[in-house]
Amino acid sequence: MFGSAFDGAKVFSATKAGDRVVLGERITAWLGSHPEHEIVDTVVTQSSDLAFHCLAITVFWRSKPLL
Repeated sequence: MFGSAFDGAKVFSATKAGDRVVLGERITAWLGSHPEHEIVDTVVTQSSDLAFHCLAITVFWRSKPLL
Protein backbone atom coordinates (compact mmCIF):
# COMPACT_ATOMS: atom_id res chain seq x y z
CA MET A 1 0.00 0.00 0.00
CA PHE A 2 1.32 3.44 -0.91
CA GLY A 3 1.22 6.39 1.45
CA SER A 4 -0.33 9.69 0.57
CA ALA A 5 1.50 11.98 -1.82
CA PHE A 6 1.47 14.75 0.79
CA ASP A 7 0.38 15.33 4.38
CA GLY A 8 -0.39 19.03 4.17
CA ALA A 9 -0.22 22.26 2.24
CA LYS A 10 0.74 25.78 3.20
CA VAL A 11 -0.43 28.72 1.09
CA PHE A 12 1.52 31.97 1.03
CA SER A 13 -0.14 34.86 -0.76
CA ALA A 14 0.38 38.57 -1.28
CA THR A 15 -1.54 41.28 -3.07
CA LYS A 16 0.41 44.44 -2.21
CA ALA A 17 3.69 45.06 -4.04
CA GLY A 18 5.67 45.30 -0.80
CA ASP A 19 4.27 42.01 0.44
CA ARG A 20 5.12 40.32 -2.86
CA VAL A 21 8.73 41.48 -2.52
CA VAL A 22 9.17 39.69 0.82
CA LEU A 23 7.10 36.61 -0.01
CA GLY A 24 10.20 34.49 -0.59
CA GLU A 25 11.61 35.51 2.79
CA ARG A 26 8.34 34.48 4.48
CA ILE A 27 8.49 31.08 2.81
CA THR A 28 12.15 30.61 3.73
CA ALA A 29 11.39 31.48 7.37
CA TRP A 30 8.48 29.01 7.46
CA LEU A 31 10.63 26.26 5.94
CA GLY A 32 13.36 26.95 8.51
CA SER A 33 10.90 26.65 11.37
CA HIS A 34 9.50 23.34 10.05
CA PRO A 35 12.49 21.03 9.48
CA GLU A 36 10.19 18.05 10.03
CA HIS A 37 8.54 18.74 6.65
CA GLU A 38 9.79 17.43 3.33
CA ILE A 39 8.62 19.55 0.38
CA VAL A 40 7.10 17.38 -2.33
CA ASP A 41 5.66 20.00 -4.70
CA THR A 42 4.99 23.70 -5.15
CA VAL A 43 2.45 25.56 -7.27
CA VAL A 44 2.75 29.24 -8.17
CA THR A 45 -0.49 31.02 -9.05
CA GLN A 46 -0.85 34.58 -10.28
CA SER A 47 -4.10 36.42 -10.81
CA SER A 48 -4.92 40.03 -11.49
CA ASP A 49 -7.58 42.48 -12.45
CA LEU A 50 -7.35 46.17 -13.36
CA ALA A 51 -6.35 47.19 -9.83
CA PHE A 52 -4.79 44.23 -8.03
CA HIS A 53 -2.20 41.56 -8.66
CA CYS A 54 -2.16 38.53 -6.40
CA LEU A 55 0.66 36.02 -6.14
CA ALA A 56 0.13 32.75 -4.30
CA ILE A 57 2.71 30.04 -3.68
CA THR A 58 1.35 26.75 -2.38
CA VAL A 59 3.85 24.40 -0.76
CA PHE A 60 2.85 20.74 -0.45
CA TRP A 61 4.70 18.80 2.22
CA ARG A 62 4.84 15.47 3.95
CA SER A 63 6.33 14.54 7.28
CA LYS A 64 9.90 13.31 7.10
CA PRO A 65 10.28 9.70 8.22
CA LEU A 66 11.56 9.24 11.74
CA LEU A 67 15.03 7.77 11.85
